[in-house]
Amino acid sequence: MRTRLTELLGCPYPIVQTGMGYVAGAGLVAATSAAGGFGIVASATMTLDQLRDTVRKIRARTDAPFGVNLRADAPDATDKINLLVREQVRLASFALAPNRDLLRRCADGGVLTMPSVGARRHAEKVAAWGADAVLVQGGEGGGHTGPVPTTLLVPQVVDAVDLPVVAAGGFFDGRGLVAALAYGASGIAMGTRFLLTSDSPVALDVKRRYLAADVTGTVVTTRIDGVPHRVLRTPLVDALERSGRIRSLLRAIRSATSFRRESGLSWPDLLRAARTAHHNRSWSQTLMAANTPAMLHASMVEGRPSGVMSAGQVTGLIDDLPSCAELIDRIMADADARLAALAHLR
Repeated sequence: MRTRLTELLGCPYPIVQTGMGYVAGAGLVAATSAAGGFGIVASATMTLDQLRDTVRKIRARTDAPFGVNLRADAPDATDKINLLVREQVRLASFALAPNRDLLRRCADGGVLTMPSVGARRHAEKVAAWGADAVLVQGGEGGGHTGPVPTTLLVPQVVDAVDLPVVAAGGFFDGRGLVAALAYGASGIAMGTRFLLTSDSPVALDVKRRYLAADVTGTVVTTRIDGVPHRVLRTPLVDALERSGRIRSLLRAIRSATSFRRESGLSWPDLLRAARTAHHNRSWSQTLMAANTPAMLHASMVEGRPSGVMSAGQVTGLIDDLPSCAELIDRIMADADARLAALAHLR
């Protein structure tokens, strides 16, 4: 299948695996790209050396193109972009809208850029700054998300910018790919669906917790780090939702204290990083933001299915754990069949 996205990225199929913290490492990214999709490394939870090692591990497993997701507000964003340039990584994606300077650095170094956006005006801004593509996530998507559903946001952005648009939020099969193409998108991006594969490093007990959820099993909360965040409903999330301001502050202090000991950061460094990422938030939310990586680490790495687990609503429609190759083959076969069936309607 040839679209503007496949021509831009050099992959056979218009299917992108998003950069999920602690999940999208060398194994998952290499498996996705080798199967014909486009894998993206989650570098926000990696040091510069860890990212370098991850890029080289992927290259040892496949010669297919892949990308790296960056936090535009991270102190080491420029260093990581320089690494991508040196290693000739195909694409830099951004979890938060990058500034003009970061996009220019990528362009000057031959690295394509694809910011994630949740509103038409954001897409228009980064398009004017020279982005090569945009990933548009609707409200159904997991992690940090907005209120507008994918079915309304994607056509808005497609009509507003002359760039390849990647639709995210609610996709898991060939029907969704065909629907996205009909809206004018050039491909789809999936996070939760790739998390729930046999190539994903997430513990089986955590995957089972995702598989057991239905379409009402997620909630969008601001109690984790101060901004809307779609996660699985768990006892911890329910407790955070019920907590008053004093209890939330006390919980945040305990959590941040624990993370500070584990990370070795000083209190000023910890709070400065969290405040930079989440300005104009309460101190309780700032402390929780500082601790969010540790809460995600507990589930995604340590395998404890009781804490914070980012999840799209689509988790309620997923009931198996295929390999990336099996998943992508299945999606493309389904998409081909549905396109053929639609052609018969004419």
